[in-house]
Amino acid sequence: MEKYQIIPRKFRPKRFSEVAGHEAIVTTLKNALSQERLGQAYLFCGARGCGKTTLARLFAKALNCAKPTEEHEPCNACASCLEIAEGRSLDVIEIDGASNRGIDDIRQLNETVGYAPNSALYKIYLIDEVHMLTKEAFNALLKTVEEPPKNVKFFFATTEPHKIPQTILSRCQRFNLTRIPEKALVGKLQRISKELNIEVEEAALVQVSRLSEGSLRDAESLFDQLICFGQTPITLDLTREVFGLITNEFLFELDESIQTQNLDSAAALATKLYESGKDLGACIDSLLEHFRTYLLVQLGTPAEEAYKKYSYSKEHCLAILDKLIGWQQHMLKTPFKKIHLEMLLFDLVRSSHKIPLDSLVQRLIDLETRLKTGTPSPIKEFQVEEPAPIEQVVIPIKEPKLAPAKQVTVPKEEEPTPLPKVETPKVTKAPSPPSGEVAKNIEQPVPNEENPSKYETLVRFAAVELEGSVNRS
Repeated sequence: MEKYQIIPRKFRPKRFSEVAGHEAIVTTLKNALSQERLGQAYLFCGARGCGKTTLARLFAKALNCAKPTEEHEPCNACASCLEIAEGRSLDVIEIDGASNRGIDDIRQLNETVGYAPNSALYKIYLIDEVHMLTKEAFNALLKTVEEPPKNVKFFFATTEPHKIPQTILSRCQRFNLTRIPEKALVGKLQRISKELNIEVEEAALVQVSRLSEGSLRDAESLFDQLICFGQTPITLDLTREVFGLITNEFLFELDESIQTQNLDSAAALATKLYESGKDLGACIDSLLEHFRTYLLVQLGTPAEEAYKKYSYSKEHCLAILDKLIGWQQHMLKTPFKKIHLEMLLFDLVRSSHKIPLDSLVQRLIDLETRLKTGTPSPIKEFQVEEPAPIEQVVIPIKEPKLAPAKQVTVPKEEEPTPLPKVETPKVTKAPSPPSGEVAKNIEQPVPNEENPSKYETLVRFAAVELEGSVNRS
């Protein structure tokens, strides 16, 4: 029985044509082989799993291949190709820069550089993670890299090229490997599934490629994990379940809660998600991907029919994505995961009522422009129509027939006895002073034409007071 081999190693590219996503670099290397314009050192730098070491090994195989093809591909049949593929070649020496990073290791390398190759055309030193070498080790390697023997080549691979001294970089042909596009990743996974005779949905492969973030090695490892789950066909829901992601059913229920402003439904969804035991960080990643899809739909990218049921504006999608990124940072720090998850969903539900700040600023700018230029407002004035006159309808009212009133005899009241007459005392009026004396003591006010009654009243009160004072004297 053949020993099991993981997918990243079993399906490692054996020819340049099998490399996914680096067409320009592959063309450059093949032209260098065809024109025999070979440098003494090559630097392959890029993110994890993008094919740095794979390209270096393919280039080494093509350099030492005994029977290369017309397209300068390695034959993968000669002794040199087989030894390099199996990692037992004496002429292609792979060195781990993290384990052999000291100056003593580089001195030992410099001592073996002068020896001729064992059986191949070139002796190739492939140093992986070269940025881990110390400053002294780089200085010791500098002279050897600049002027190596004619049959010696140096291949370097690193994820952090900024840590390599400029003196080394200036002596290398540098190739920057980008992240592999999603389309290329999906195509490679489809070829693997076809060769393994495994039925898988394209949507599941798209999900795997998005989780890998442009790393082919990660995508192949995730696909290997799906195969080990043992259930076929591999669907999108199965992929989400295996990797602990949120299902589409949950995401669309959340869309319904947001559209209807239903906080009770959002609370129920938060409880359901928390009790499922899924990683909340991965759940927020799923929400980010979900609303990013809505944003791409608003930007004109075609999407599934399910994403056309609910409508989100471009500003709303951007605001939600901004909120999710902020909540993702808070979620890592707090111990109260459920409370934060509930508040996150509540915030998403209430987000449709909030006007984005950019929109408010734009409205203010438009209003200021209209005020300066005197442009009328684009909002139409609301005209109130006069109500139609109400027709007067005369409703005849029948007078009710009243029953004849009964005659009630009221007893005649007795006349009250008259009260005794009380004689009122006669009040003798005091003699009024002579009119001349009163007139001398009273100052005549200036009459007011606007309000004459006011001053007449004051004169009367003054006369009464003076009359009383005369009587007392």
